[in-house]
Amino acid sequence: MSTDSSSEARVRGPRWAIWLPLALFGAFVVLVAVQLRNPADTNVASTLIGKPMPAFNLPPALPGRAGLDSKAITDGEPHLVNIFASWCVPCGVEAPQLAALARAGVPIEGISVRDRAEDLQVFLKTNGDPYQRIGADDDGKVQLALGSSGVPETYVIDGKGVIRYQHIGEIRADQVPMILEKLAEAAQ
Repeated sequence: MSTDSSSEARVRGPRWAIWLPLALFGAFVVLVAVQLRNPADTNVASTLIGKPMPAFNLPPALPGRAGLDSKAITDGEPHLVNIFASWCVPCGVEAPQLAALARAGVPIEGISVRDRAEDLQVFLKTNGDPYQRIGADDDGKVQLALGSSGVPETYVIDGKGVIRYQHIGEIRADQVPMILEKLAEAAQ
């Protein structure tokens, strides 16, 4: 009978082996949770910070609205240039912060990336419209020329058209004072 039990043990393997996949999955879950709480800065900053905005001329993203060109943001005052899209969930999340900045008198220009006018109209009706002008970057060339790695991204541009700051991702409520500070620095 001892031969049967030893051959049975050889077929089944050690008892701990059945728990190994569960332990590995648990370790994976812990690793993901730690990374979500403390993400590494994996965003790629634009190499254009401190340099003039690339020249561009975008058509209007919506009928009856002004488009956006690089000359429009060289009027002597700092501007925010916000790259966004109606299909971008974080863009809707940052909408209240952009509205707060617009109420504070900040000129905000929009670059709508790979969007449709009808979707953009619904987005602005739902989330508010803080933009002075919105240019349609249908092929993403202006976004790429700015070194943007996604949407949303926001740039602080000084009155001469020089990029002073790049904010990657949505602007959160606790970041509005910092954005206002960056605009004040760009005004000097």
